[in-house]
Amino acid sequence: MNVEEKVLEVMRAEGEPLNAGKITELGGLERKAVDKAMAKLKKEEKIVSPKRCYWTPA
Repeated sequence: MNVEEKVLEVMRAEGEPLNAGKITELGGLERKAVDKAMAKLKKEEKIVSPKRCYWTPA
């Protein structure tokens, strides 16, 4: 499983908007890897932001 898939999995499991810090904590991932994965997911429109700095799957 790659980092993008892990980020989406953590978001779906929580069922609420999360910030990168919380995703890092819950997923046991490195912050830099999470930031990079989230940038890619934003570009691909797979995640959306309901409020500033918090993200949820599209």
